[in-house]
Amino acid sequence: MLRILFYSPEIPGNTGNAIRLAAVTGAELHLVEPLGFDLDDTKLRRAGLDYHDLAVLTVHPNLETALAKLQPARLFAYTAEGERTYSDIQYRPDDVLLFGPESMGLPASVKSHRAVTARVRLPMLPSRRSLNLANSASIVVYEAWRQLGFEGALIKQSSTEEIS
Repeated sequence: MLRILFYSPEIPGNTGNAIRLAAVTGAELHLVEPLGFDLDDTKLRRAGLDYHDLAVLTVHPNLETALAKLQPARLFAYTAEGERTYSDIQYRPDDVLLFGPESMGLPASVKSHRAVTARVRLPMLPSRRSLNLANSASIVVYEAWRQLGFEGALIKQSSTEEIS
């Protein structure tokens, strides 16, 4: 099962959307404190709608505690300074996908943490600041899940005809 790790998220709506993402893909969502909001925030609850009970959500007091619990064989840190693109990774079910806070991304100390397997980026046009945190996580989780055969999903068999 893929694991999403948000390091100090700041915007409740993004985390609410990530809760929904975790629920619909079967991924786990892990949050590292401090959080920029209260978990009872109405914006978080509204973004997650009724998916809170369907998602696995764990809050950790710090990164070291999260890593001790998750014991990742591979930890991918998503950053604009990544050396590889997200689509270059051959994902495994137990990977941990690490994303930073909305205002500044992952701090240098986290990007260079000994547990980080690789720093990974999502391609963007030049001179653009960043993608939304929940959107970034969605892109990566769906690529990883696609590579893993959408394990657990109900998928209607598609025809082999080309769509035009």
